[in-house]
Amino acid sequence: MKFVIKAWSRAKEFLRDVHPAKLAFLGYLSYIVIGWVILCVPWLQKGPGVGALDNLFISTSAVSTTGLATVSIADRYSFAGQVVVLTLIQLGGIGYMTLGSFVILSRRTDLSEVRSGIGRTVFSLPASFRVDKFIRSVIKFTLVIELAGAVALYFIFRRAGAPDAVWSAIFHSVSAFCTAGFSLYNDSFLAYAGNFWLVAVIAVLSYLGAIGFIVFVDYWRLFRGKISEVTLTSRIILRMTLWLTVGGTLLLFISEPSIQGKPIDERLMAAFFQAMTAMTTVGFNTVSIAALSKASLLLIVVLMVIGASPSGTGGGLKTTSFSAIIGVMRSAITGHGEVRFWGRPVPIERIWTAVAGLGFYISALVIGTYLLEITEPSNFLDNLFEAASALGTVGLSMGITPTLTNMGKLILILLMFCGRLGPLTFGIALFFRKGLQPTALDNDLAV
Repeated sequence: MKFVIKAWSRAKEFLRDVHPAKLAFLGYLSYIVIGWVILCVPWLQKGPGVGALDNLFISTSAVSTTGLATVSIADRYSFAGQVVVLTLIQLGGIGYMTLGSFVILSRRTDLSEVRSGIGRTVFSLPASFRVDKFIRSVIKFTLVIELAGAVALYFIFRRAGAPDAVWSAIFHSVSAFCTAGFSLYNDSFLAYAGNFWLVAVIAVLSYLGAIGFIVFVDYWRLFRGKISEVTLTSRIILRMTLWLTVGGTLLLFISEPSIQGKPIDERLMAAFFQAMTAMTTVGFNTVSIAALSKASLLLIVVLMVIGASPSGTGGGLKTTSFSAIIGVMRSAITGHGEVRFWGRPVPIERIWTAVAGLGFYISALVIGTYLLEITEPSNFLDNLFEAASALGTVGLSMGITPTLTNMGKLILILLMFCGRLGPLTFGIALFFRKGLQPTALDNDLAV
């Protein structure tokens, strides 16, 4: 007994000295490995069965909320297997240790220093946010939104005559809110391209997931009178989300040839949905990605790289980091010595983090594309798009995912895992050697 107590004490001391990024790295890795082992159980599969590498690919894609799939979820996994995939999506979407921390908080009033550090790292929280209260809000908000989304989708699918409308509604509600992009339909939502209500519900769920929990906790605190104004982070997130949506929709509406023959309303829906699905990194589609023009594909790659927002379920560089880079460019052009938004200066630490994040992100994208060029027979644009989709945890594909070589699958697995953590956090987890905690940064802006 004394040995167990002593070992537990040493384990807690070890965890206190380990950087939270490393713990998040190991945590997500454990989710992936456990999911992989479970998916390899034969009775969770159907048909000819799914190979070990494909199961690893699906597990990684689910935990990273990417949505890329080398095999059909509906055709190759039983109902129980689909439940496992959905569980992995949910765990990946709400963040490592969030569920466990919520269980602890239901019995206690606070979290350990280790769990708080991991939570702050996973969600990129501003220093002004209390991790324990934030996690409670995340769980409650997730359950309410996914339940409401499932109810709405049930009536939509039932009216459209979809089989298993209840399960389809639940699966796609969770997949949309977690910006995972996994679908029980092999063509995603191509068959529902003209269904306004499905497009609207999926878009709302995706935005709510991608905008991030920071914004909703912020506005909830404002509504309850706990704060006098929302943080700078929330204002930047909402402004960037709006402009990226409007800009992406207009460009696709004007220039994409494959939707020109549609009626105006369907053409606008198609343009909006593809801009939304790329920037929120949800990964659904209502038009064939392979049929898009090169200009549209480049635009979608840019939106995938920018991605969603911190503390949300989406991936990408993040809108706050992108806005910080824009601020640096604007300051350089105008000759100002500091970056300011709405009259408020952004601390140099945040600018430093944004620039470093961009550098790591572009490096990972270039290396991933380069390796795919070596291993895959696909053309350059296909490989670049696939790498950007995996790293941004988007899930859109030009159709090459099922044809990847074993090496290509391993490359995408690494890119998806890197994208879920964030390339900068991934780099810290691999190369940070000292037992230091994260530097306390600005109270208002999470990058």
